[in-house]
Amino acid sequence: MPRNRLPPWHEEFVLPNRRAILIRPIRPEDAAPLQGVFGLLGPDEIRGAFAGADGVLGDGEAARLARPDPKTELVLVGAEPEPPGEAMIAGLARARIVPGTRQAEYAILLGSYVAGLGLGRHLMQKLVKWSRGRYLDRLYGDTPESNAPMLDLAASMGFRPSLEPGVPPGLIRLVLDLTPL
Repeated sequence: MPRNRLPPWHEEFVLPNRRAILIRPIRPEDAAPLQGVFGLLGPDEIRGAFAGADGVLGDGEAARLARPDPKTELVLVGAEPEPPGEAMIAGLARARIVPGTRQAEYAILLGSYVAGLGLGRHLMQKLVKWSRGRYLDRLYGDTPESNAPMLDLAASMGFRPSLEPGVPPGLIRLVLDLTPL
């Protein structure tokens, strides 16, 4: 009997409330559903990393996000277990290699109805795994000072706050050193 296997980077994640979420790479078909829920994903301060200056995910930004460069970027969604383009998206995670460096920047957005249920940790673990697989030296991202759950999650995974120039006010840069000891 053949095993029901999911493609690479696809995984079913069951929330504590028994709701199933499919973790998978974003697909071009996800652009429209992502635009529909984008305003419901948070934190607000991080949405700007994905959207235009007005904070809205326009057609161009959505199309670009839904077609990441596989050599330099991983974009995952946590979505209903429905076909891409039909599934409601509950979470979005991206790691992107900074050009000319051996580091990647991450960003994670979650819907409020899944915040605190382990999806953020699961997505972060996937981004760390991808970054390690690329033999990068460092993974970093900015988190609102007020987002205590994310700050706690990052600390539990070995991320440390870093004082660096250019971090917008109200945000804390969290850095994970990926170099082997």
